[in-house]
Amino acid sequence: MDEIRITGLTVFANHGVLPEETALGQKFLVSLVLRKPLRRAALNGELSGTVNYAEACAFTSQFLRGNTFALIESAAEALAAALLERYDIESAAVELKKPWAPIGLPLECVSVRIERSWHTAYIALGSNLGDREAHLRGAVGALAAAEGCRVGKVSSFIVTPPYGGVEQGDFLNGCLELRTRLEPGELLGLLHSIEAAAGRERLVRWGPRTLDLDIIFYDSLVLDSGELTIPHPDMANRRFVLAPLAEIAPYLRHPLTGRTVQEMLHTVEGSARGPSCAWMHSAAQGPRE
Repeated sequence: MDEIRITGLTVFANHGVLPEETALGQKFLVSLVLRKPLRRAALNGELSGTVNYAEACAFTSQFLRGNTFALIESAAEALAAALLERYDIESAAVELKKPWAPIGLPLECVSVRIERSWHTAYIALGSNLGDREAHLRGAVGALAAAEGCRVGKVSSFIVTPPYGGVEQGDFLNGCLELRTRLEPGELLGLLHSIEAAAGRERLVRWGPRTLDLDIIFYDSLVLDSGELTIPHPDMANRRFVLAPLAEIAPYLRHPLTGRTVQEMLHTVEGSARGPSCAWMHSAAQGPRE
């Protein structure tokens, strides 16, 4: 990925644990690495295809002077998030140096360097209690409004029979594409909070629910933490996941098997297990394509 580097920007700001640091302020040195494709800007000379480094420096200086953090770790984290939200970039690396750190010993500086990125996740949505479509649309809206999240493509919704052997009503299912700054565990926590707000109760495994939100993919990450498994371990057997997902990302490949979503869907449909799903076409388009 191409990079725009800004090194050694001097900012006088009020960050620190000690009262005199926040009251009097001190010098900080800031270095940034902003990653995004730059070929269009390089070939056509279009400023819109890059990041205006003068404006980025002014924004960084204003942000650090306008906020106060006890830890430079917190200052770097907040600045990286602000840069990702403000500019059309894939990732932001922030190094914050504190040359006047009051430790009572001679040193050149103390520094913290972090890197934060946008990630692409695919979320499966389901509901079979109450106003099913309202629950799904509410989840799309809640994710679009959540800090550090941008909803992309949203599939149509399909009516599907229940899965897992528990007798219950039909589900309404869909999938959406999500650009997010959240780490997988943080994203899982957000999904659980949205489910809870919709009245989700976890009483019976595979039982009826007002809202069910699952992480299917998160970039090409392979994760099994006990709390969370990515890719979703049973996705290849679930037509109610694969059919809407194939509508928005048919050629997305499973990072372990290498099979595309479309290929997995064809396998499930070819197995002729269970009744076919009825499509319910709806205007469930996301705010961004």
